[in-house]
Amino acid sequence: MARGRLRGMDGARLLPTAAVADACVRLGEPLRAVALRPVLAGARVQGPAVPARHAGSVDVFFEAMRGQPRGSVLVVDNGGRRDEGCVGDLTALEVRAHGGIGMLIWGAHRDTGDLLRMGFPVWSLGAFPAGPTRVEPRAPDALTAAHVANHRVELGDWVYADDDGAVFVRGLVRSEVEDVASGIVAQERGQAQRAQAGASIGEQLDFAGFLRQRDADPSLTFRQHLRRRDAAIEE
Repeated sequence: MARGRLRGMDGARLLPTAAVADACVRLGEPLRAVALRPVLAGARVQGPAVPARHAGSVDVFFEAMRGQPRGSVLVVDNGGRRDEGCVGDLTALEVRAHGGIGMLIWGAHRDTGDLLRMGFPVWSLGAFPAGPTRVEPRAPDALTAAHVANHRVELGDWVYADDDGAVFVRGLVRSEVEDVASGIVAQERGQAQRAQAGASIGEQLDFAGFLRQRDADPSLTFRQHLRRRDAAIEE
């Protein structure tokens, strides 16, 4: 993977969104995940969210980034619109100038070629060539909350994004979620290494044993079986 595509705040360990999502479910934390696609394949970021609700002008993005900590991720709420590219390369340059490490857009982007040449991580619903032609009143909470799909993202939340999409986690539980996610990553890497060495995943997880136990107790779920074995493949 090319240098510069994996980015975290203050050298923090970078976690895959799949592990973060599984950790949220395991901890009973409300799961806030969304299917956004990266412009730059292989990009991965994690950092504090900087929400900004678009109303037709880029001024809200410039204002949102002022005074934010280095390593922040701009989260743009454009209502899921695909008929205007509300963010492009110049906004990305401004975010980067303020120490931002990426942008997530609940809407469309433009200037794809320039963004690729910059190597700046951006996630969106897709590309659209035309920018906004409207200017609407700004919402009172335009700089404190963004809606991404059915999720509300606020200042204090953390963003994790990679090729699978994005996950949002409350800052209050971030450390706990990251600890559990790190454990899941270690478990799955160990299982993958053993599988490559010849021990199938089914053998490692004692799937045959699970089927026998389920015959005796039809209420037994595979997730319960996995937890008893301290194994991972799904939450």
